[in-house]
Amino acid sequence: MRILRFLLQKEFKQIFRNKSLLPMIFLMPIIQLIVMPLAADYEVKNINLSIVDHDHSTYSQKLTSKIISSGYFILSDYGNSFKNSLQQVEQDKSDLILEIPQGFEKNIVRENKQKLFIAVNAINGTKAGLGGAYINNIIFNFNNDLRNDWIQSMRYNQIPTIEIVSSNWFNTFLNYTFFMVPGILVVLVTMVCIYMCSLNIVKEKEIGTIEQINVTPIKKFHFILGKLIPFWVIGVFIFSVGLFVVGRLVYGIIPVGNAGLVYAFLSLYLIAMLGLGLLISTYSETQQQAMSVAFFFMMVFLLMSGLFTSIDSMPEWAKIIANCNPVTYFIEVMRMVVLKGSNFSDIKNHFIIMTGFAVLFNSWAILNYKKTS
Repeated sequence: MRILRFLLQKEFKQIFRNKSLLPMIFLMPIIQLIVMPLAADYEVKNINLSIVDHDHSTYSQKLTSKIISSGYFILSDYGNSFKNSLQQVEQDKSDLILEIPQGFEKNIVRENKQKLFIAVNAINGTKAGLGGAYINNIIFNFNNDLRNDWIQSMRYNQIPTIEIVSSNWFNTFLNYTFFMVPGILVVLVTMVCIYMCSLNIVKEKEIGTIEQINVTPIKKFHFILGKLIPFWVIGVFIFSVGLFVVGRLVYGIIPVGNAGLVYAFLSLYLIAMLGLGLLISTYSETQQQAMSVAFFFMMVFLLMSGLFTSIDSMPEWAKIIANCNPVTYFIEVMRMVVLKGSNFSDIKNHFIIMTGFAVLFNSWAILNYKKTS
């Protein structure tokens, strides 16, 4: 313990003496946590819409007003020429075209049916899909409004209707930041741990101080613990500030479940990720090599973790990679405990899997670290 205490004193002094490192560790994650959830919005808004109205009737005006007032669309062009509207799409000034045919109102009143034409710019598949779904849903609601007006005016006999009442559990108001902030916090803590820890040993290799450590009787596991514990403490601090300061004060997120359960998993998760960072450093000779390898893993962790896309929608080969991703399990735990209020029995398998990652990465790092060159 005496040897470990001296090593920890050395590491903390080395970290806090580096004035350029401190903002990267403490300031950058907090700023990113404030900014990123505001930008990573699942809702697609401000969709530019061109309306080609050949009818200019009361119904076409009502439909146009209903679409624009939904808050999802911006009317970029309104006229009676489809060719002009298509040019708007080609110039990236419009995302959708809604063409209302001549006789729109007359056909609805006399024949009880009418077709509309929707053209969607599908270069951005996500925006096209959601924009098309939005406008189809608005037209469907507009149709129901017409039917209700006719029923109330006794145009048709009363027909039975089914009323649907929905309840949103765990995120009543469908606030996307409640879903994104826990996941982004996990990614930021992971980045700090992997990058800073992997660069730590490599920097000592570059400046030559590691040779002085190697000639001492310090055992390998003492050396690994001396590198791991300081960044473990820093990781817990960043997580606490992100969850209880930024999460609560900026986004109003209050954990529904037991915070102690989150910290128990966090402690295990940090050991696993710091072990991976140390493992990367044992294979790297320069900081550039360590950064490149760490960046590769972070890109895989970020894109295959279920943060932005559902794992269930991925192909089978991608699901296998996602299930081998430690970040996946912590994001699931965060969302389950913070939003849903899950208890230990719900996430015990996550604890078992993360224990396996921690043992694997740290054992590998200890075995791979060589005191002789």
